[in-house]
Amino acid sequence: MDEHWQARAPSSPQPGQGLGEAIAKIFAREGAKVAAVDLDAAQAARVASEIEAEGGSAIALTADVGQTAQVNAMVDSVVRQFGTVDILVNAAGGFHRFAPITEITDEEWDHVIANNLRTTFLCSRAVAAIMMERKRGRIINIASGAGIAPNPHAPSYLPYGAAKAGVIGFTKLLARDIGQFGVTVNAIAPGTTLTPRVAKVRDAASVETIRSRNPMRALVEPVDTAEAVLFLASDVERYITGITLNVNAGNLIV
Repeated sequence: MDEHWQARAPSSPQPGQGLGEAIAKIFAREGAKVAAVDLDAAQAARVASEIEAEGGSAIALTADVGQTAQVNAMVDSVVRQFGTVDILVNAAGGFHRFAPITEITDEEWDHVIANNLRTTFLCSRAVAAIMMERKRGRIINIASGAGIAPNPHAPSYLPYGAAKAGVIGFTKLLARDIGQFGVTVNAIAPGTTLTPRVAKVRDAASVETIRSRNPMRALVEPVDTAEAVLFLASDVERYITGITLNVNAGNLIV
């Protein structure tokens, strides 16, 4: 494994935390060179600094990964620093509330779709030519169980579920399009995960209810999803492409 960079959401309520941070740190632990990307420069710098303190190699970059020019500049910076991009993890996304369709505004819909789906497209497009030319590469998209089926035991949110369903569809289509170039494209669909964002939008009782109804009586931790991403980025899975891997303690079995 060589270089790795991962994108974070332009609107994350807890930038540089949760899944993106866990993924960056686990890749650094395995020897990858990491570019920690965030809209919040301080959080990106913190993650990179903590990686360096543990003996890893990391740089911090600031970008809104929903903006084409900033995404392209970010990739250029990674290539200048590391020489290439071997692995892209699209970890941008999230949402901030639950609401019925009658209360969802045009702006809210566009915002959530952009944060989760547009970011995945822009970042993937920016690295695709590099990977296709080198005849190797890994793209891993963070989807969600919400994009597969509604959770019967928890509130749902239309823009987020629709966006993550789009990420899953995008993953399949891109895997088909660029597989001939030795590039794999897969997705991870976490269930409810104990991240700062989850703590912000769900109360303790809701979290405990989800935990108790999972077959494994547990909620996924960020490190569990990070380990799954690491697997999909490895040479072990060189012929696995176009899949969505559920990491959810059994709360969604399809």
